[in-house]
Amino acid sequence: MADETENENNLVPANDRIIPINIEDEMKSAYIDYSMSVIVSRALPDVRDGMKPVHRRVLYGMLDLGVTSNKPYKKSARIVGDVLGKYHPHGDSSVYGTMVRMAQDWSMRYTLVDGQGNFGSVDGDSPAAMRYTEARLQKIAEDMLADINKETVDFQLNFDDTLHEPTVLPTRIPNLLVNGASGIAVGMATNMAPHNLSEVIDGTVAYIDNRDIEIPELMQYIKGPDFPTGGIIYGYKGLQSAFETGRGSIIMRAKAEIEVTKNDREQIIVTEIPYQVNKSTMIERTAELVNEKKIEGISSIRDESDREGLRIVYDIKRDANASVVLNNLFKYTALQSSFSVNNIALVHGRPMMLNLKDLIHHFVEHRHEVVIRRTKFELAEAEKRAHILEGLLIALDHIEEVIKLIRASNTPDEARTGLMEKFGLSDIQARAILDMTLRRLTGLERDKIKEEYAELMKTIEYLKSILADESLRMSIIKDELLEVKEKYGDERRSQIVHSAGDMSMEDFIDDEEIVITISHEGYVKRTPLSEYRLQNRGGKGALGSNTKESDFTEHIITATAHNYLLFFTDAGRCFWLRAFEIPEGSRVSRGRALQNIINIPKEEKVKAYIKVKNLKDQEYLENNFIIMCTKRGTIKKTSLEAYSRPRANGINAINIHEGDQLIEANLTNGESEIVIALRSGRAIRFNESTVRPMGRTAAGVRGIRLAHDQDEVIGMISVNDSASTILVVSENGYGKRTDLEDYRITNRGGKGVKTINITEKTGKLVAIKDVTDQDDLMIINKSSIVIRISVQELRVMGRATQGVKLINLNKNDQIASVAKVEKDEDVEEDTQSDVADAGEESGTPTED
Repeated sequence: MADETENENNLVPANDRIIPINIEDEMKSAYIDYSMSVIVSRALPDVRDGMKPVHRRVLYGMLDLGVTSNKPYKKSARIVGDVLGKYHPHGDSSVYGTMVRMAQDWSMRYTLVDGQGNFGSVDGDSPAAMRYTEARLQKIAEDMLADINKETVDFQLNFDDTLHEPTVLPTRIPNLLVNGASGIAVGMATNMAPHNLSEVIDGTVAYIDNRDIEIPELMQYIKGPDFPTGGIIYGYKGLQSAFETGRGSIIMRAKAEIEVTKNDREQIIVTEIPYQVNKSTMIERTAELVNEKKIEGISSIRDESDREGLRIVYDIKRDANASVVLNNLFKYTALQSSFSVNNIALVHGRPMMLNLKDLIHHFVEHRHEVVIRRTKFELAEAEKRAHILEGLLIALDHIEEVIKLIRASNTPDEARTGLMEKFGLSDIQARAILDMTLRRLTGLERDKIKEEYAELMKTIEYLKSILADESLRMSIIKDELLEVKEKYGDERRSQIVHSAGDMSMEDFIDDEEIVITISHEGYVKRTPLSEYRLQNRGGKGALGSNTKESDFTEHIITATAHNYLLFFTDAGRCFWLRAFEIPEGSRVSRGRALQNIINIPKEEKVKAYIKVKNLKDQEYLENNFIIMCTKRGTIKKTSLEAYSRPRANGINAINIHEGDQLIEANLTNGESEIVIALRSGRAIRFNESTVRPMGRTAAGVRGIRLAHDQDEVIGMISVNDSASTILVVSENGYGKRTDLEDYRITNRGGKGVKTINITEKTGKLVAIKDVTDQDDLMIINKSSIVIRISVQELRVMGRATQGVKLINLNKNDQIASVAKVEKDEDVEEDTQSDVADAGEESGTPTED
């Protein structure tokens, strides 16, 4: 009993075949074996022919089946079954899916399979079942398989050791570069872009001619990827990285154009989309974004694609800008995508990251080996045939003896032995003589044999010279490549443009005309110019904004959304802002405190601004100037270039003396006429050239002498247009236009001349502007009433007159600010405006 219990507790089997192992080591070993199998035998392409095993087996299986380009199509099911049964023991979907993709002209830059039937679509539709479709090889695929029966490549046994399959194709096409590849292995992946065949061959020929060629030189031939769906490649930075290192991100964009319909509506027409983008999914996603209000300005989307080509139409709303909508489509939809290049391929069975030159090098080395092996095969065949012909020629030279010997022999073997012994022939030669027909004994046939032998000897000599001369082999490779280019080369489909990189904010904002208002207490907003109505002179005006009682609109800036704005404070500091960065508000809204947008000290107020197109054009910066004027009559001129480097906290624009402050700054071209006006009603005119440019921190020079201690400068203008007239406005609503020539040119720093007759009725001077008939005026009073009038309504009159009434003011109200805007023909004239009191003559000027 004790013995039985002991045997039950001893669980070691008698045969000792179970070996204890560490499970961690076993899992590591098994996973490494599995990963290497996936890497080498499934997921990564071979650098030589650009094929994974499944692609190679499909093409070789089709060749084996005889479905070449000059033969009838065969059912796909037949082809798939043949490949499965002979070479690829996996699911039929993997083989059929591979064959389908090689037939899709939106997936492959150069299709290798000629499909007949439904092979799917760019919308992501599935192909028909393989029992319905048919296929055969494309001509270009036959060039990839050319010479495969000439011992040009190694063969290996198939999965059941009954057949042989090629380990690589002897391709004449640099397929890995031309068609690209993608695959996910274990611990690594590959994603290679397709390229243009003509460009790749030109680059390969250049490499053969100069093995030391650098990648930038190769890029002169191979411009970049060439996707089957066309589109636009945005920028060279990603391309350069991909070509030089094997990794890089390429930005792809749809090819889109903006068209105007007969109804004056804008449309965006997309005719090419980025590679590997599903068209229907993209349209559905875009529609969702439109419904969610993430993309605005699109009224409808239509897919008008047909057998003629791809066409997607985006109808744009009347109040939207098509360029802005298109940029938003690029930002939020697949109309702009990226292709991440990761050039990993198998080199001698090992995965390696390859740059452009590496890829070309390995292809050329492969072709070199193929040419050598093909030449050796052809030489062996030629020598074999020459050996037989030598025997036939010996027999023909001794035909009588040969016939006599054969007739005297009892068996063929006896005759063969006799021929070998008597004439010194080999076994092969003797058998060829015995197999020779009687018609070969004619004189004509004898001559043919001699000619064939002579040609063979020339061929043998040529083939030997190929094997002896590497430069001749390279010349053959080049000739074959140029022949391929002649047969299959085509124009580039994907356009490459230089403007790459992240899109700037301004690309998503319409460059519309806007009005920027700044209140006395520093509140700012932007409003579309069209919101302001044109009113007749003498009208009551429209409410400009809901400001506090103590606040009023002081500055009006007309600009476009993309302009740079330079703000100048009364303390002489300069700050930068893009117009579109100012918060948008309605005409009646208060706006936002400027201090919350830019870092202006609370004690400083914006007194002037300059509207600048851009701050990057060096010629523009150096040939333009900023002229500043202070309340005490000081003037200063500085190059715009000194203000072209924005800083968050601003910079000192002018050195202001105690008790003085900056009141105006203008952008000039160095040849302007400067007019400075005083509150006392006097003005001075002088040439800008009399003021020399100074440094940014200088204090300036005297521009005008004040009439008395309480006097001050109310404005400065710079005039370039001789057609401009000078408009002055007084605080009680009077104003007039005067020709510039009425102001005689004087020396800088003088007292000036009378510009308006100041009376108790007119009040002191508050504004001076240079205007033409093409301008409108925006007049704002301290109670925030805004009126827009046409300058054309104001007649030009003498310099010393009192002027005419521009706006009716309520009691205790005065004009705060005046700005000129371009005439807007589309703005509807307000015919319901209040008219001036009948008892007051508003249109008759009062002479001095």
